[in-house]
Amino acid sequence: MVKLLYGCGLRLFECLQLRVKDFNFEAGILTVHGKGKKDRTVPLTETMVPELISQLELIKNIHDQDLAVGYSGVFLDDQLEKKYPSSAKDLIWQWLFPQKTLTKVSAAQELRRYHLHETHVQDALYEAVRRARLTKRVTSHTFRHSFATHLLQANYDIRTIQTLIGHSDIRTTMIYTHCIPSKTVKEAKSPLDF
Repeated sequence: MVKLLYGCGLRLFECLQLRVKDFNFEAGILTVHGKGKKDRTVPLTETMVPELISQLELIKNIHDQDLAVGYSGVFLDDQLEKKYPSSAKDLIWQWLFPQKTLTKVSAAQELRRYHLHETHVQDALYEAVRRARLTKRVTSHTFRHSFATHLLQANYDIRTIQTLIGHSDIRTTMIYTHCIPSKTVKEAKSPLDF
């Protein structure tokens, strides 16, 4: 998950809500369902493709086991489930990072699966940072900031970065420029010293 946060510049909730259908390995892109119901596509990290394919195989196995025990499907938006009633059981709608256990919806007497809860990731990250004895604060959002900062350092233009991280306002993306030292032919001097 952390590799996706950093490699694709995802917010934690965007990563947790990834579904099987969001991956297009042939085109090398990932569709991200972002803040404000705005979708965007980002390049898939090539080094992660084998791990992602392995995760998808795991999801297929979990999905088969779920169907065998009378699984009612994943949680979907109400409107989507009304329009496509069987979609909750389709493989393409399954979470990339599912909860370990099924959730019993008592009102409908159904077994459903939700995605992994954010606290599982946050707690694991906290423990990893503690074990590594890092002297800086690290959260899941740190990886998104690092993604943007490293793209700036690699001389990507600010508009491209804005698109990749899904900011609607360029001013939000411009915040990352304070981390990058100015690269000019000459060191900055006062005009009086010319």
